[in-house]
Amino acid sequence: MKLVPHLTFDGNCKQAFEFYRDLLNGSLSMTSFGESPVARQVPAQWREWIAHATLTLEKSEIAGADISPDEFKKNEGFYLLLEPESLIETEKLFQALSENGDVKTSLQEMFWSVAYASLVDKFGIPWEISCVEAPGNGS
Repeated sequence: MKLVPHLTFDGNCKQAFEFYRDLLNGSLSMTSFGESPVARQVPAQWREWIAHATLTLEKSEIAGADISPDEFKKNEGFYLLLEPESLIETEKLFQALSENGDVKTSLQEMFWSVAYASLVDKFGIPWEISCVEAPGNGS
């Protein structure tokens, strides 16, 4: 069995997933409501919204979709955890994800990692970034 996080958006799934694809070097497949079998059953303004997106990364996937504004709720109670191999990659991810976002914990050394941060990105998605390199291992 595979566990795949499924993120929901209020109309900006396409922009978010294209940003994540470019940042995380993944491959992306998306289907808009207008391209789906329910195209004629959704309001015209939803036709460009994403019915289903899959971002495939080296070792995992993230799914996403736009949902009805009355169903959409702010994302709370979880973080997506990225575990980059190097400090340089960690800093790059932090800079990109924190731009126009809300930093909860600034990038800093922790007892388990040379660099850790938590934030909510500009799309409202909560992230943790924790470099797999432990303190004292070549830094």
